[in-house]
Amino acid sequence: MRAVTTLSVVVLASAGIGHAVVTSLDAGIARIDAFKDMKNRPRAGHGMNVLLVGTDGRDKISEQERRAYRLGGQPCHCTDTMMIVHISDDRERATVVSLPRDSYAEVPAHTDPTTGRQHPAHALKLNGAYAEGGPQLTIRTVEDLTHVKIDHYLEVDFASFMRTVDVLGGVQVCTATPLKDTYTGLDLAPGTHSLMGGQALQYVRARHLDGASDLGRMKRQQRFLAALIERAGSSGVLLNPIRFRDVTRAVLGSVRADEGFGADELIDLGRAMRNFRPSSSEFVTVPIGQMNYKVKGIGSTLKWDRARAEQLFASLRDDKPLAVAPPHRGPAPVPVEVDPRQVRVQVANGTGTIGLAKRVDAALAAAGFATNHQPVTAPAHVPRTVVSYDPRWDRSARTLAAALPGSELRAVPGQGPLMKLTAGPDFKDVRKVRLEDPTRPDTTVVRGSEVVCSQNG
Repeated sequence: MRAVTTLSVVVLASAGIGHAVVTSLDAGIARIDAFKDMKNRPRAGHGMNVLLVGTDGRDKISEQERRAYRLGGQPCHCTDTMMIVHISDDRERATVVSLPRDSYAEVPAHTDPTTGRQHPAHALKLNGAYAEGGPQLTIRTVEDLTHVKIDHYLEVDFASFMRTVDVLGGVQVCTATPLKDTYTGLDLAPGTHSLMGGQALQYVRARHLDGASDLGRMKRQQRFLAALIERAGSSGVLLNPIRFRDVTRAVLGSVRADEGFGADELIDLGRAMRNFRPSSSEFVTVPIGQMNYKVKGIGSTLKWDRARAEQLFASLRDDKPLAVAPPHRGPAPVPVEVDPRQVRVQVANGTGTIGLAKRVDAALAAAGFATNHQPVTAPAHVPRTVVSYDPRWDRSARTLAAALPGSELRAVPGQGPLMKLTAGPDFKDVRKVRLEDPTRPDTTVVRGSEVVCSQNG
């Protein structure tokens, strides 16, 4: 008994969480019997799999917040966000797999929990499973699709999301391009931003920024989750029982969880998260085989690439990391709107440093930009690097500026398609860029350290 008691104290202390704190949190979680009478389930793998579902919940938000963050309309019994969060068996790694809401799925035969009506198995979009049968049917449908056994279910709504970000003191996000969505009200200029709860909700909900729609939104959700992990780790919240209690109450105060997600699981996750860093997490979207798969009576869906999806979910079942390559050294390539090969550049030396323009021209060419290989001397020295551009080619200008952190964009109407770069004394190096086509699904596995601001800003 003495040994068991000592072990319990050590576990609680290592998590930075007091027993009274955890017990009070456990009592405040809204419960749902998400696994009631479920049969013929996949075999259990290694590690822990949590199905994380984002629901509407706008009925819990004040009228003022609804107006400020464009949350008008009636609340709906629906879900737009769905992720499988896999925590490795050694609790040192998290893998987050985003499941597109428009994925083609087949729900198993089930009984309507409200009316008692029997429904045969049929096709639908993945997010339709929640509307038809709530958490239970959602879990059954995801397990049938992935053959991954779900251990726990967490349902987060708008209110809990906003409060969590606010209690953490905001979360930092970065963008190389302007993000403006009139539907949600999101309006971010290129650069780094610290978002509080309402703005953060706009960021993760926005889907009218480009042609990527829901796929682009999932990328931003993954980046935000990586930034949230970094913020939780760097703020000391996981080592401070009082702050942990406040943050966790904000999260759990308006979520629903399965009946098995209790104090022991909270302590287990607290222990894991204490040593978590962005590099401990990896993010991926399930591979898509067909973008516009038409289904009669349902409309346009996303059909998974079954072979690649099965490889992905087999790795989850076997508790294997997806990013098998060694960690990326140095800053990750910055996503840009225009292929650098289409960006024409003339380089000028705006300093007294001999050979600077030639060096910058060579570095830009090596990064893929279409330099004219004719560096010149600027008519006057400049205090910082300047990209002069015609406003008609603003996307090309932003692509060039993304490769030159700290450079100034200067509009020159009538200049034409040629970008004129004047290198200043602040020039250090050219950052690598990569074209990000918003209309195509990106199923690349990325580590959290590759998408948070410290690496990507």
